[in-house]
Amino acid sequence: MGSVGSDHDARNTRNGTGPAVPETAMAVKILIAGGFGVGKTTMVGAISEVEPLSTEEVMTVAGVGVDDLDGIADKGTTTVALDFGRITLDEDLVLYLFGTPGQERFWSMWDDLAVGALGAVVLVDTRRLDASFGSIDFFERRRIPFVVGVNQFDGVIEHTEAEIRTALDLDPHVPTVMCDVRQRSSCREVLLALIDHLAAQVPDEPLEAVR
Repeated sequence: MGSVGSDHDARNTRNGTGPAVPETAMAVKILIAGGFGVGKTTMVGAISEVEPLSTEEVMTVAGVGVDDLDGIADKGTTTVALDFGRITLDEDLVLYLFGTPGQERFWSMWDDLAVGALGAVVLVDTRRLDASFGSIDFFERRRIPFVVGVNQFDGVIEHTEAEIRTALDLDPHVPTVMCDVRQRSSCREVLLALIDHLAAQVPDEPLEAVR
């Protein structure tokens, strides 16, 4: 599997000077999910080779008592629909990334966003592991393969990988990847881990493109 392009390539593409998507490339839909404030919008923005589409809105008093701000009291915006980005892995494979809204009051959109998705990244915050329980349950129930990206805020890991897996009650086959979603190279490793995980599901068949 080829690697994701460089930061230089990403900047050029966002400015309209980068390479276009190869006509022969397979398009795959991937969801970036997780609880409120775990870094979904940040990841899509960090890795996308095109200017990402974001539906972030300033948080208002309407969210007081509804959205759980424990551990993220300084968060001032929230995704109300989706984030969208694109990354070309190589001339044969392009990922279209759809970031989901984190608050439970917007979860009604998840079923629509999941249509056609081949896999998912579930981001977790070690300070608030319970915030991503619902996301894991969502993909397990729908049998959508996923990997867990453990977002290391400021390089701090409050739990070991084994403790995280136990707390999230992950099946043994679900990969976990330590990452910093502010760093493009780190996001790349998470996506490559997902592609490897998807390929392992059907080792004798090619990935099926999004229709």
